[in-house]
Amino acid sequence: MIAGRATLEGTRRFAERSAAAPGHFRSGVGLSLSSLGLGTYLGREDAATDAGYEASVLVALGAGVNVFDSAIVYRGQKSERAIGRALARAFDRGLARRDEVFVSSKGGYLPHDADDPRPPRRYAQECFIATGLAPAGEIAGGHCLAPAFLRDQLARSRANLGLETIDLYYLHNVEAQLAEVDRATFRRRLVGAIEVLEEEAEAGRIAAWGLATWDGFRAPPEHPEHLSMADVLAAAKEAAGTAHHFRGVQLPSNLAMAQAALYRSQETDAGRMPAFSAAAALGLAAFGSASISQGRLAAVDFPDEVVDAFPGAETSVLQALQFARSSPGVTVALVGVSNPEHAAEDFSLARVPPADPGILAGLFA
Repeated sequence: MIAGRATLEGTRRFAERSAAAPGHFRSGVGLSLSSLGLGTYLGREDAATDAGYEASVLVALGAGVNVFDSAIVYRGQKSERAIGRALARAFDRGLARRDEVFVSSKGGYLPHDADDPRPPRRYAQECFIATGLAPAGEIAGGHCLAPAFLRDQLARSRANLGLETIDLYYLHNVEAQLAEVDRATFRRRLVGAIEVLEEEAEAGRIAAWGLATWDGFRAPPEHPEHLSMADVLAAAKEAAGTAHHFRGVQLPSNLAMAQAALYRSQETDAGRMPAFSAAAALGLAAFGSASISQGRLAAVDFPDEVVDAFPGAETSVLQALQFARSSPGVTVALVGVSNPEHAAEDFSLARVPPADPGILAGLFA
């Protein structure tokens, strides 16, 4: 496996070498991160999609993008493997160095393996449940936070990516647990999972950890699946003191789903804030997912006020991405792309300065 991790010196070197516009690189997780990142959620579990993702990673690096995101459940572990192969090729060719590139992944759901001949249900049963890694009593909606299971998942992700250290490892959609267990049980499981991640960070297998959510951080406090960033921070301090490695959150944000940027869902000492702003106030990097709503915004003809708000973004895709990367408090907007031509279009936005965040609020007034 490739040694090393993203560093401040390395990511700054990458930023300085790029031809990106001012504001494209932001400070997050103690690094210099591109305001756009490549996600790997969608696509068939086949070699053609693998090749598309691998080519898109190389396009992204050439365009000034150094953030790459995956999860063990994406495409039956094939997305992690595609990123790993692409980065190994890029490092061999001198297109980038390991310390210049930020890689994140996620664990929590019971995955299958698209390269394993067993059907998905049988694979999960034999690999995780029958072995005791994921005790049946601790599985909620196909999701598990059991310590042994998380250690196993992290080891598999590192092997898939071919990296000794994952820069940011997320617990994936932990709010799924709340559909089946009470708050006290959930918090006990969450603290146990955090303790595992802190051990993994101390061992150098991850550099930091976070929570990647869908509804949890956007939902209001009275919602049954609401997650409080302040409570997670308190749990991190309970597990590891002030030297904890909780550094980032991920949640969806786009022109059709703007709650993370605009809806006040998080309680903080300074009052109720939108999730992205709360993350910034708590010193956490905020990663926006589904920036073009899994492709649905790519063919939308936006009204004139949206087009006029984003000069330099000439297509609906770029207008949607400009909103996503320019939202107040956001560090990186992730876009899933497995077509290198689409990647070239998406990441051409790196040469355009982000929009004034004040303009965005006006679109929803």
